[in-house]
Amino acid sequence: MSIINKLIEVETAKGISIYNITPQIVKLIQINNINNGQVIVFSRHTTTALAINENEERLLEDVKVYLKKLAPESDKYLHNDLHLRDVPPDEPINAHSHLMAMTLSTSEVIPIFDGKLALGTWQSVLLFELDGPRKRTVLVQISGE
Repeated sequence: MSIINKLIEVETAKGISIYNITPQIVKLIQINNINNGQVIVFSRHTTTALAINENEERLLEDVKVYLKKLAPESDKYLHNDLHLRDVPPDEPINAHSHLMAMTLSTSEVIPIFDGKLALGTWQSVLLFELDGPRKRTVLVQISGE
């Protein structure tokens, strides 16, 4: 059994943005010739998240509105009291982004079956940027044969 570790890099937009990273994962499976196994996709940041869901434009806009309702940027958060913490000079005020990320997930595990991700018809692997713009990396670990 092989284990392959690769990084997917994404330059993100300002605020909340959602990226379909399924094509990059599929390509990694194909170029590494994995027929059966699994892929672990892991978000390497505290203000990004992952989910498997439908990559439909209007749904993704609904998700953004929903997340903003859960953790409004304008609310008072202790994490945003930067003067009470030891932080770098460019530290953003982003408690709302951390809270949004915690309501989602940092990882997904997807089976690989007959050389393909075993996703359903409408399922895609989505990266959620909650505090952009930034350069983000997602770890993809493929194991199988």
